[in-house]
Amino acid sequence: MPVLQAIDVSRIFKTPAGPVQALAPVSLEVSPGQLMVVKGRSGSGKSTLLSLLGGIDKPTTGQVLIDGEDTQTANESRKIQERREKLGFIFQGFGLLSMLTAAENVELPLRLNERNGKKRDRRVEELLELVGLGAHARQRPYELSGGQQQRVGIARALANNPKILIADEPTGQLDSVTGASIMKLFHDLTRSQNLAAVISTHDPSLVEMADVVVELHSKPLEQSVA
Repeated sequence: MPVLQAIDVSRIFKTPAGPVQALAPVSLEVSPGQLMVVKGRSGSGKSTLLSLLGGIDKPTTGQVLIDGEDTQTANESRKIQERREKLGFIFQGFGLLSMLTAAENVELPLRLNERNGKKRDRRVEELLELVGLGAHARQRPYELSGGQQQRVGIARALANNPKILIADEPTGQLDSVTGASIMKLFHDLTRSQNLAAVISTHDPSLVEMADVVVELHSKPLEQSVA
């Protein structure tokens, strides 16, 4: 069963010059254990699509379903709870707080859901080991390489055991070798953690690791099995 679905989802912005279509109608689905890559030229709507899938923005038309539930029918508190419990976000710019250590950055989402400090510490240690950074827990972002910072971001996104990972150009600021290692990590995590992952990229070499590829154009979505 798909954990995440988009059904004829589109996004149109109103501007003084008239409506602008940021995303043509899209339909897709991703199941646990699947790695989906969204590709397309700049301006094709990749970031817009991921914002809609993650509930950050509302579609102009269509539906986004998580576990079969329309994300737009829930009240605001329910939406916030769903994003916190079921979704993990990873950003191109890493999104780490520079004054906090790697462990403290990973701990942030846990503070919202877990009051037991010892349990939080164990979970943080487990997550940093999972992404290969167990020895770097006390280092701050500026003491880490770009790839290491992105691994901290991935660990933080996994903190609350989400069902879905959404990553917008997570290798965009990395060199090709480091980017490939991060993509390999996503691939492995979808299997080991039974995650549904949706990742946007402009790098064609990274598409090879995907289970499902979606390509955005100025026309409806094309979807293929890798």
